[in-house]
Amino acid sequence: MQRLFSMFPAGRAGVALLLLRFAAATTLIVDGTANWASVTSLWVLIVFLLPAFSLIVGLLTPYGSMICCLIQLVVLFKTGGSNGFHLAMSILNGGTVALLGPGAYSIDARLFGRQLLILPSRK
Repeated sequence: MQRLFSMFPAGRAGVALLLLRFAAATTLIVDGTANWASVTSLWVLIVFLLPAFSLIVGLLTPYGSMICCLIQLVVLFKTGGSNGFHLAMSILNGGTVALLGPGAYSIDARLFGRQLLILPSRK
């Protein structure tokens, strides 16, 4: 899993990644509720909410963001291109999160972050 992330930046860059993850998840939820006719069952609702929750908390972020991109791409084709610019920007945000990684303020950073390895001295 470490290969998916180049690093887990903290500070302002980490906060920016947190905000970007939140924005990508929010747009997925907003697109899901805007196309409420598409949500025909509890399972479809879970398909919208599970990747959004994954992005908000930063759990398996690259996979969650790619699923968000795919869902929004399906919504874009299903709606016939209405709100195309908004959906395209949402897909771009999701792709950006997938490429940049979750940042230091995520569960991924706690699970897969860089660890300090202390080697005992030879005596």
